[in-house]
Amino acid sequence: MPVTFKKKNKEINKVVLLPIAQIKSSPGQPRRHFDDNDLGELAQSISANGLLQPITVRKTKDNFFELIAGERRTLACRKLGYETIPAIVEEYSSEQSIILTLIENLQRKDLNYFEEAAGIAGLIQELKLSQQQASRQLGMAQSTVANKLRLLKYPMHIQQEMINLNFSERHARALLRLPDEKSLRQAIAAIKKANLTVEQTEQMIDTLLAKPEAKRGTKIFIIKDMRMFLNSIQKAVATMNQAGIPVDTAKIENDNFVEVHIKIPKASVYRDANRPEHSLCE
Repeated sequence: MPVTFKKKNKEINKVVLLPIAQIKSSPGQPRRHFDDNDLGELAQSISANGLLQPITVRKTKDNFFELIAGERRTLACRKLGYETIPAIVEEYSSEQSIILTLIENLQRKDLNYFEEAAGIAGLIQELKLSQQQASRQLGMAQSTVANKLRLLKYPMHIQQEMINLNFSERHARALLRLPDEKSLRQAIAAIKKANLTVEQTEQMIDTLLAKPEAKRGTKIFIIKDMRMFLNSIQKAVATMNQAGIPVDTAKIENDNFVEVHIKIPKASVYRDANRPEHSLCE
């Protein structure tokens, strides 16, 4: 069942100074990476202006304090060599702490989508929740939770590569359709090279899945914009007409495809047609 948040004997808004050495991370912390430059900037701000917002913790049975909110602030204070840090101590259970840690990070919107997915998966595993129960706890649609969890099918090295290349979550979800890592790596390289949008990525994947030879490692060719291809045909036809070759074209377009018909006469036909002495009466 979903965890409720009934508190007992809570001291509201009481800030205390806690030894940083007694503070530990929450097992529900979804964040995997903390940027050193960002931490350095935060440390400089705290050094100049003080810690404007205390961290939130809960006391554990081993006489430590588990972080609920404020991991970056705690790391920055450690970086500065501080021995104590202002904190609000809450009386939350371990289950409540896991949920609040994840929600706090999700609301900040600075987790990447793989960290979000890992956090949700950890929440489900720790509290033995169904996807539907997790979605209610997090205020998300169940389909959103399911889509995020699917991203964890990627191995860690692929996840990190997508993050490094600034792929969006929709790029990552589109690539889930590919059957193996070889075709996935080809697609990633193609997206990077051509800077494909999500829509263009989906079109490329449709093409790959429609052609069995692409699965055998055939080189991926991408037409970034179909209009460019059609313009190239029109330019070629115009050049041939200027050279005296009478080329006929016809284009049929519907919702599913564009069909182009081109008629190019054989050399003997247009040579005879251009001779001065040529006559239909001969």
